[in-house]
Parts: sequence; C-alpha cells; structure tokens
Amino acid sequence: MVRIRVLVVDDHRIFAESLAAALAAEPDVDVSAAGSGPAALRCLDRAAAEGRKFDVLLVDADLGGHAHVPGARPAAVPVPDGSENGLVDGISLVAGVRSGQPSVRTVVLAEKDDPRRAALALQAGASGWVAKDCSLSRLLTVIRGVLRDETHLPPALLTGVLRELTAARKHRTESERLVESLTPREREVLRCMVAGLGRKAVAERLFLSPHTVRTHMQNVLGKLGVHSTLAAVALARRAGVGPVDLKPVGRIMPEESSSA
Repeated sequence: MVRIRVLVVDDHRIFAESLAAALAAEPDVDVSAAGSGPAALRCLDRAAAEGRKFDVLLVDADLGGHAHVPGARPAAVPVPDGSENGLVDGISLVAGVRSGQPSVRTVVLAEKDDPRRAALALQAGASGWVAKDCSLSRLLTVIRGVLRDETHLPPALLTGVLRELTAARKHRTESERLVESLTPREREVLRCMVAGLGRKAVAERLFLSPHTVRTHMQNVLGKLGVHSTLAAVALARRAGVGPVDLKPVGRIMPEESSSA
C-alpha cells in the first residue's frame, strides 16, 4: 500500500492534534503536526534529508495570527535562525514550500471563505483551499486529489477567485509595462530596493555615488508613478521583479559620476 505522508501546520494545538488523530486513523495516511511555520520548515527539511518527504502540507490560513496586508504579494521568505520567534503566516509558508520543495502539495485550511486570500494562496502555489469545518471525507478527497495535480476550491468561491485572479493578472500586466519603461541601471536599482537596501548600500553595491543613486531612485519612483519606496517595491513584486543577489561582490570599479 502506498502511504500518503501529511503534515498538519496549525498553531491551535487542540485542532492540530485532533485533525492529525483523525487522519492517522486512515490506513494509507501517515501524519505529523507542527505548531508554527519555522517548526514546519524544520520538519520538512528533516524529512527530506532522511529520504521520506511529506506529500501534502495542510496549512492554517491564519498561522501565527498574522493579518494579511492588502496588496502584498506572498514571498518565499527565510525564517531567521529557524527560531520559533520567526513567525511565518500561512500563505507565505505556502510560497516558501513551493520554492524549496515543489513536489510537496499544499492545502490551506481556513476559518471562513475569502476569495481574495484564496486567490493569493493559489498564486503562492497552493493546490487547494478548504474550510476547517469540512468533513473528514471531504478533506481526504482533497488530499488525494491534489496528489493527482487537481486544484480544489469550494464551489461558492470559484467566481470570486476567478475575478481576483483576473484582476491580479491585469495589475501585473500594467506593472510589467511600467517596469519595462526603466533603463537597465534603473531596473538594477529597483532590484536593490526590493532587496531592502538603502541608498548608501545601493551606492556601495553598484559602485555609484550616493547622489547618483538618489537620482536613479527618484527616476524609478517617477516612471512607476509612485511616491514611496514601499509602493515601488510592491509594484515591482507584482511585476515579478525579484531582489538583487546579496552575495558579496568581489570586483572593484571606479565610481560613476553624477551624470550616470
């Protein structure tokens, strides 16, 4: 018998243990539970290192009690030092797992239906969105379905999710058009901004003067039609612009003049 390895990730201990116990009663299911994003990532890494990867991750949409920021794009973020204090919300965990272990299917467990967050979960790489109070048989159907590369959503959410995905695609297209208007140097500066680098750090990294970097940043904001670095970063992420590689640069070049 082929067994399905499931990891339940929920910081409500009673719920996590109850769900794990119910799933464990199935003859073809092996189940474990984790109480936080960092704990889940450690569990996934350990299982992969031991050659017994999990097949399905069941993730609490409200993991860590983090409120979702409207307009934010989920990102595959590392957990600092793997500590329990490095809380990761459910949708960000989905994105991180999708990036690090793409073979693992993820299903988001939610207290209530929310088309926007369900759409974000799908964009982050989730294969399903299921109500926490659904029946065990329904949950098992979803678990087995996502392993066949199916996507599962409650019927009542379909219209709303499709609307959100269409709107997101429209925003992405517009964001991509704006980013394409930047010069190669301005795009490089934008990637540094996405990485969270300040003006001085950008200047050191790109071997430019702070004055030149300030000019480039002002040009970036103007061309993108935004008034702050945070807004520029949000738009860049919508357009699929990733952060610059923060590995140390090992070359030395003369600083450009302010006319660069």
